[in-house]
Amino acid sequence: MPFECRSCWHVWEEEYVVRHAEDEHGNEGEVWLRHGLPVPPPSPGAICPRCGCQHAIMFPEGYLSRHPELIPPEKPAAPDATPLLSPVPRPLY
Repeated sequence: MPFECRSCWHVWEEEYVVRHAEDEHGNEGEVWLRHGLPVPPPSPGAICPRCGCQHAIMFPEGYLSRHPELIPPEKPAAPDATPLLSPVPRPLY
């Protein structure tokens, strides 16, 4: 599931395994697993791994594959060596 933090705008993805089961009475249920451990189902209150904020939103499954611009690059971009020039003219005196 893809998430986005509403505080620092960090985008990340968490993978879950959902197991569907039925008991001997015919009642159906789900167990959500992450790294093999039972966890609650994902919710918009997920904790951001970058800033620790609990205000995250969820995107539909597969959202990041359709919007690769949201995925942060593996390495930061190299700095631009072009000198910065001010558009403000210098005072004459």
